[in-house]
Amino acid sequence: MPISPAITILGSRGGWHTDTLLHRCQQRGLSSSVVGWPELGSEILTAGTQFHPRPLEQTTAVLVRGMPSGTLEQVITRMNILGQLNAAGRRVLNQPTALETAIDKYLSVARLASAGLPVPRTAVVQSAGDLRRFTEACGGTAVVKPLFGSNGHGLSLFSATATELPEPLLTTGVALAQEPISHDGWDVRILLVGDEPFAMKRVACPGEWRTNIARGGQPHPFVAPADWIDLARQAATTVGAELAGVDLLPSRDGAVWLLEVNAVPGWQALQSVTSTDIASAVLDLLVAGSV
Repeated sequence: MPISPAITILGSRGGWHTDTLLHRCQQRGLSSSVVGWPELGSEILTAGTQFHPRPLEQTTAVLVRGMPSGTLEQVITRMNILGQLNAAGRRVLNQPTALETAIDKYLSVARLASAGLPVPRTAVVQSAGDLRRFTEACGGTAVVKPLFGSNGHGLSLFSATATELPEPLLTTGVALAQEPISHDGWDVRILLVGDEPFAMKRVACPGEWRTNIARGGQPHPFVAPADWIDLARQAATTVGAELAGVDLLPSRDGAVWLLEVNAVPGWQALQSVTSTDIASAVLDLLVAGSV
């Protein structure tokens, strides 16, 4: 394996994050490459395991960018290959266990709650009856999310009197339902790069309750209180993520709720409201653990 760091970005070619990371690697004189998820391969030999394609065999550190959908067999195999890469001495950010926990909203909320962290009342539902019973118990309205998803896709409000079921339940047969939190149309994303926090306020568009940037939410500079940063760190530690996007929602009664921990966080919107180069901070974290 090379002595100097060799970086592999695991994800799609092109795009703002990948291009920015490759540019920063070039500026630092770091060897870098991009490998797509469908390209991941492994060959088991008596002498040890080899990884394909070639850049993956020669890499010292792998940064996971994006988590594409796939069959159950594809998802399990890809996570197993990441685990074998880590076992073979390659730095993997984030670890497969963190990715598996964070991407599964039911599992992550359950673990956060078990750690004593403030998460909304939550139920996993597999039928119309389950969803209606939970919605009625929450006062007639529930927030519904797909178990696997990001950027607010599939996120909707469900009324106990609705005649149509939400899309996640219809298409996958299972969904996550949560009690709505009364808020003022904004939440906070805290990005943790190791121990270094970056924060922004996300303000929903007029008439829109979802604050996700992909749903039109607008980023604003934000100085997170120390206890909010501490809460984000506890959440990231619980999930096992060194690089984590933690979403916090302040309610109208003054409480702060933990909504989600993202183990493959983006930072393009956040970069637009901070002067610190986040991509360089990510590379610092990645390289520090690979030498």
